Amino acid sequence: MPELSQTSGRKLLSVHFSKAVTSVILLGTNEQVLETIQVKEAPEPNDYLPKLLQHRVLFMDSAKKEHTEIPTAILDLEDLEELHLEKNQIEVIPKDIHRLRNVKVLYLNDNNITHICEELGELKNLQSLDLSSNPLIISSLNIVSKLHQLCELRLYNINLEEFSVQICKTLHHLQLLGLSGNRLKSLPSEMVNLIQLKEIYLQHNRFESFPMELCSLLNLEVVDLEQNALKSIPSEIGSLPKLIKLFVGCNNLSIVPRSLYHCKKLSVLDTSSNCLHKLPHKLNELTELNELGLSDNNFKVFPSPVCQLSSLCVLYLKNTGLKMLPPAFGKLTFIKILDLSQNMLRDFPTVICAMKQLQILSLDDNIICTITPDVQTLSKLTYIGLTGNRFTVFPEEICLLESLERLYIGQDQGVRLPSLPENICMLKNLKELYIENNNLEFLPSTIGLLQNLVILDCRNNLLKGLPNAVCQLQGLQKLFLQSNQISVLPDNLDRLQKLEFLLLEGNPMTEPPIEACRLGKSAVWQFLQEKRRRTGWATKIQALWRGLMVRKGLGPFAYLLKNGKKGKKSKKDKKGQGKKGEAKGKKK
Repeated sequence: MPELSQTSGRKLLSVHFSKAVTSVILLGTNEQVLETIQVKEAPEPNDYLPKLLQHRVLFMDSAKKEHTEIPTAILDLEDLEELHLEKNQIEVIPKDIHRLRNVKVLYLNDNNITHICEELGELKNLQSLDLSSNPLIISSLNIVSKLHQLCELRLYNINLEEFSVQICKTLHHLQLLGLSGNRLKSLPSEMVNLIQLKEIYLQHNRFESFPMELCSLLNLEVVDLEQNALKSIPSEIGSLPKLIKLFVGCNNLSIVPRSLYHCKKLSVLDTSSNCLHKLPHKLNELTELNELGLSDNNFKVFPSPVCQLSSLCVLYLKNTGLKMLPPAFGKLTFIKILDLSQNMLRDFPTVICAMKQLQILSLDDNIICTITPDVQTLSKLTYIGLTGNRFTVFPEEICLLESLERLYIGQDQGVRLPSLPENICMLKNLKELYIENNNLEFLPSTIGLLQNLVILDCRNNLLKGLPNAVCQLQGLQKLFLQSNQISVLPDNLDRLQKLEFLLLEGNPMTEPPIEACRLGKSAVWQFLQEKRRRTGWATKIQALWRGLMVRKGLGPFAYLLKNGKKGKKSKKDKKGQGKKGEAKGKKK
């Protein structure tokens, strides 16, 4: 997307043409003249385009530019087809907006617009309009009903209490309607006129009953009614033959209607955070269902129809009161993402080991004590969450997961681990290691062999230092060491060139001192570099002195150290020897 940048005090705006990329300069906030300063060929695979399409501005992105009004220069681009003005500070839609007669896509969301002018209704080619998150005067929304070609209308977060009947009567081409984040309790009966509607988003409103009008819209593919106060779903939901995605999480549902099995194309069903105790047996006839959300429900027994959904790829069963999984659960061989966190599982479910396609597994906040060696059969597992369980020692079976990239075994609750095993180095592909909130006193030196490690989180342990091997982790970007007992950092830690975050709060630091640590990574790096220079000079001086002693024939340096004290006593000996020598001289 084109971006605005400052060039010599002027604003540079890149816009895309059909066959060329042209940079233009806006010569001031209210400037009405576009000056072409550069034209170059765009890297398009097909060079053949009609001549009429050349040198026409078809797309412009002017989002997040702090505009308080739509620049007149943009309104001069009469061939414009897609315009992004979201996330500015625009207060008024100018009457000259009608000059953009070819615009098809217009984003005006996240501004300060209060009124929709009549001239907006003259954009007869407009197909997609977003007015979300504006303090709109709701009565002016009827202007939108004049946009007869509109296919997508987004009106999120505008404090809407009633949806316009006029829009329902006139926008017969509407395929997507976004009304989430409003205060709607019902929909007008005229909604049945939107016969082309495919997607409707009603999340976070005030619906207490499922809008029956939706059950008459036979082309609906996506229905989102999450975060409302629904108590039931009508059996008429089964009359939607094209329904693909149904989101009804965060409501007060106690049952799922049996008739839902008529929606044969349903592939995504989210019923999380409701009051469900069981599922209808007919649910297993949804042969195309590949994503199912059941988290935060209180199932008295495991919902057996789930085991018959052989096409499932994603399954969320977080906080559902599960104590064990039935043997039939192993039939779900296509599962790639499985969330079993916040349950009461005592043992690692061996039935999971049959899921050869599993990539992400969350078992956080259970009461698991051991892991079966069969876990190594999960050859595609890249993520495992084991935080908050009851391991007394680190489960070394985890080290058999060669494909693992992210390991979470911090202990926000539960038994704290005393150490990390040497064979942690077997996890060659590990990128993120989270071992916070344990009782680790040291890290094994083999940790330096984890060459793909990007994040190392050791917060809230008992670490007294870091092994020098940590300096070998050249890919490390984040190192969290807060609240340990570290006083000295490895001398070569600054050799970690990719490290972006180094957090040391809550440690009794002396090298570098706490003051330097508070100043951030650059100050820590400077201290370590100066320390190395001082150490280097001290080593050189010591070497020179040793060499000097040897050259003067005073013996090897080790001998001098050994006989240093004897050398001090030699003065008396020298005096004694002098007198004897003198006496002998006189006698002679």
